[in-house]
This record gives sequence, structure tokens and C-alpha cells, in this order.
Amino acid sequence: MKAYDESDGDDGHDEKGAADDADTGTGTGTGTGTGARIPLPRASVEDGGRVLPNPAPVALEHQVLTSLLGAWALAACSAREAAAVEEHLGECEACAEEALRLREAVTLLQRPESLDLDPALRTRVLDGCLERRPPRIPVPEWAAPYDAETARLDALLQDFGDAEWHAPVRLRWFDGDDTASRRTTVAGVIAHLLTVDGTVAVTLGLDDPLGDITAPTRAPAARTEAYWRASHYPPTRAVRAPWRAQSHSVVRTVAFTGDAGGLPVSYGDFELPLRDAMLDRAFECWVHAEDIAEAVDYPYRPPSARHLNGMIDLAARMLPGALAARRRAGLAAPGDRPHLVTAGEPGRSLRLEIEGSGGGEWLIPLDSPGAVGSADLEVAHVALDGVEFCRLAAGHVPPAEAAAGQVGDREAIRDVLFAAASLSRM
Repeated sequence: MKAYDESDGDDGHDEKGAADDADTGTGTGTGTGTGARIPLPRASVEDGGRVLPNPAPVALEHQVLTSLLGAWALAACSAREAAAVEEHLGECEACAEEALRLREAVTLLQRPESLDLDPALRTRVLDGCLERRPPRIPVPEWAAPYDAETARLDALLQDFGDAEWHAPVRLRWFDGDDTASRRTTVAGVIAHLLTVDGTVAVTLGLDDPLGDITAPTRAPAARTEAYWRASHYPPTRAVRAPWRAQSHSVVRTVAFTGDAGGLPVSYGDFELPLRDAMLDRAFECWVHAEDIAEAVDYPYRPPSARHLNGMIDLAARMLPGALAARRRAGLAAPGDRPHLVTAGEPGRSLRLEIEGSGGGEWLIPLDSPGAVGSADLEVAHVALDGVEFCRLAAGHVPPAEAAAGQVGDREAIRDVLFAAASLSRM
């Protein structure tokens, strides 16, 4: 400790000598005292207020500079290397183009974020593919909605495990003036679609999915119940393969039929031409896909606007017949002043305005299914959202809660809304 005690000594000569050495710069850093001195710290350039010198570019060969372009794009070069690369880019056009490409690629790198994918990503990708991908075999326009909706539902089912296939689903529809429901599973819903789509398949000459199972009628509910009863075990994921194979066969067959959309398809107690039956099957596929998505808590979007418009148009064209059937059953009043006309003549009408996606306007004849809607004989006006109207026609929305706007004959409005709900079935 004594060697570092500057106050030690009798005459102070050592301290003065050290000071003289420091002033003149000729000292050796050791005095004439008893030990060595600690040198004073040197002043930094930053502390002196002077500008830092720019790093001089390193003289590197072209091959080395090219190998540094990736690191430069990622800002991983040292200051001297970066300066050398940037000077080289001003002289070499090929390296400049490569550097620009690498910089743009860097912006595509994944930012640090959750690894969970956006739940709507699959839907957006499918929508884009279905809108842009031309089919190998041209599909008739009236069959395109069925092709799209079966593809969307199949994509939803793709990653389902056993728990999802056995998730409970409640099928809902409207019966008379009240709601009805049936409890099943996700696999049971696909079995239901398989059997009802089978009515179209049989009409086209394809195999009936019921096989040797006998249903009392060709009605959708009867066919479904017969299939469920004949199954030794509840339907499982195994039902997906025959359902998808059948949907592919139906689309492929109608693609080769030409303009055969008028072929009648029997649903037991009523018939639809093939082009309308395909729309009907697309509509039910979407509705039950939403039932499945709700059961497994997965988002599911409505069909494209073009396809949704076709489904709404089919329901609007079926409303006069449904209204007449309810009147025959005593569930709808004939109206205070019915305007009975011969078939093809204008009759008393309700204007159905559908807003939003797939929207439009339809004049619904009220007194006779053979009459033609007339704006001059309009007695009521109803406005609904497009998706809301479809859910009403599927029996998922009570008629009293469906209309967004109503003007005119209240009795006619009520009858049309209940007729729309009566279009639903299991």
C-alpha cells in the first residue's frame, strides 16, 4: 500500500518530479519514490466532440462481395463490409439487381407472432381457388353451387378427429306453425346428405346409397331415417368417403348431360327439375355445413354472392306453391280481397326485397301459384338480408323475427314469411 501513497516521503521531491514528467511528456511513468505510477486514462474521440471517421471500405474481390449480399440484405454485415458492398452495388448492375431481390425477399420473412393460423384462412384460400380454378370438365352453371358447397364442406371435414365426428348436432326445420328438430352427430349429418343427394344420383342413373335398404317413401326424411335405422353402429368418419365420391360422380355426370337441367327429380311428395334440385342440394349442403361448424365451434362463411342469389331465386320461385299448400292445409288465410286470375295473368303480389350479398327483388303472387307477380297489384313489401332469408327458408329463424322491414298488408306478409319457413325440411 505504501507504494501508492503519494503523500509519503520527507521532502516532496518525488511528487514534483512526477509532475514535471507529466508536463513535459519525457517521464517514464515511474518516479524516484518507492513504486510505479498508474497512467491517466486517454480521452475518447466521442468525449472530445470530434466527428467519428467513416469506416473505409474494405478492398474485397467480386466473388466475396457477392457472397455478402445475403448478409447485407439482412443488415448482418459489419460497417466496413456494408460500405464495401454498397460501393460495389454502384458499379455492378448484376449485384445491384440481386441485392434488390434479396431486400424484397427479406420483407416476406415471417415476423415473430403466434403460430396459430387465422381460422378464416382456409375459407379464404378455398374461395379464391373456387373462383379462379377452371374445372377440367366444364360444369353447367346451375350445378356450380353444388360443386362449390360440397368442396367447402369436404375441406371443413378434412382435419376432423373422432371427437369432432361424434360432436352432437341438432337438425332444425319448420313444421306447420312450429319448429321441429332432430338430434344427431356430425357423421349423422353427412349420412343424411348422402341419402338425400342419392335422390339426384338415382335420377342420373347412378347407384342408390341406400343399397338394399328399403325406405317407405322417397321423401328425404324417410330415406334418412331408414339409413340411420339400418346402420349397425352410429355413423362414423367412414361415411365421408362415399358421400364425397357420390358428390363427385353427380357433378361429373351432369357435366356430360349437356342441357338436361329439365330432368325431373322426385322428392316423394313433390318434384324439382334437375337444375333446381342441384341448387336445392347446394343450399342444404351449406345449411348443414353451418350446423356442423357451429357444433365444433369453427367459423364458416356463406356461399359466394352469385351462388347465394341462385339459392334465393329458387326459394322465391317456390313460395307461391308453398303458400297455396298452407292455404289448403288451413294454415294461411285466403285474404280479405283475393284477386283470383287464370294462370299466367298478373295477380295480387308481395314485393320481396333481398338486401346484401346475393340480393335482388322478386314479386310473389299471393292468391294463385299460376299467377304472375305484378307491380301494379302490389299490396305489401318485405325487406330482408340475403343470408337471413336463407336461414328463414332453412327453418333456422322464426318467421316473426326474420323481416327487417314490412309495409302493407300484414296478413299477406305473415303468410309469405311462414310459407318461406315451410320450405325447410329435415
